[in-house]
Amino acid sequence: MYDYDLLVVGSANADLVIDVERRPAAGETVLGGDLAVHPGGKGANQAVAAARLDARTALLARVGDDGHGRLLLDSLGAAGVDTAGVLVGGAPTGVALITVDPLGDNSIVVSPGANSRLSPEDVRAAAGLFRATRVVSAQLEIPLETVVEVVRNLVPGSRFVLNPSPPRELPAEVLAACDPLIVNEHEARVILGDACVGGEPADWARLLLAGGPRSVVVTLGAEGALVCAGADVTRVPSVRVDAVDTTGAGDAFTAALAWRLGAGAALAEAAAYAARVGAAAVTRRGAQESYPTAEEVEALCGAVPGDARTDGRAADGAPVAGERGGSR
Repeated sequence: MYDYDLLVVGSANADLVIDVERRPAAGETVLGGDLAVHPGGKGANQAVAAARLDARTALLARVGDDGHGRLLLDSLGAAGVDTAGVLVGGAPTGVALITVDPLGDNSIVVSPGANSRLSPEDVRAAAGLFRATRVVSAQLEIPLETVVEVVRNLVPGSRFVLNPSPPRELPAEVLAACDPLIVNEHEARVILGDACVGGEPADWARLLLAGGPRSVVVTLGAEGALVCAGADVTRVPSVRVDAVDTTGAGDAFTAALAWRLGAGAALAEAAAYAARVGAAAVTRRGAQESYPTAEEVEALCGAVPGDARTDGRAADGAPVAGERGGSR
């Protein structure tokens, strides 16, 4: 019997957001709106999204011994995430400084802070968490060597889900453990490099699978997602909703998919459920505060699948490149 449905290993940031009429040029100062501080980071986002769906969720992360760290711990605890694996100290809490213009375009500067101190030793010390979970999910806002150590500490019978964001070249050892590797179009291009020039997204999925993962999911914004676990590529349609804000929707998609896989769902079935979770998330502003409960997702079960959005934004959980929150 597992104590957790999902263990998330990843980042926890405080997002500091200021609305501006325009972003400043070099050497220029502009006035902005009131500062808004939100809990964020891909790891914390995924943990909160899963817990809101009633998944028994734990987070292995590192925050600073400061106000931003306490904000994150409070947010995680309120959502029902087990924070026993959240380490405190070593550096200030990671911070994302975000300016947003009236069109929703943003500029983001991230100070990883304590996230960059989540070490392979921290992973080894958390062996009890790995033994107690069905599925382990990770991203790349923590050191790559730490993700490698996550793979080395997986226990037999568990499943590893990776969203390689921000994207970078991945070691063969990590790729071989992914089941699935979840990428959007930008991440697919970075990982595949020259091999991804031209062709259709289904070709990307096959190329990615040939690189070593056990399965692949390619999210395509308003066009849904592709699932590849062998010779066949299956399209999962998006869900038609009135999208308000895509911030953190990709994290909601990944968390929901990982949880459903742990519950025994087939990959395409889990991706379809994750698409509904992502759709519900984009109907509200913010990241963690937008994540739906299981009951809210069920209310979308009758939603009409399709690839049309009222504003062209993603509802399958993949933030559109260049939009606000596209990296979160």
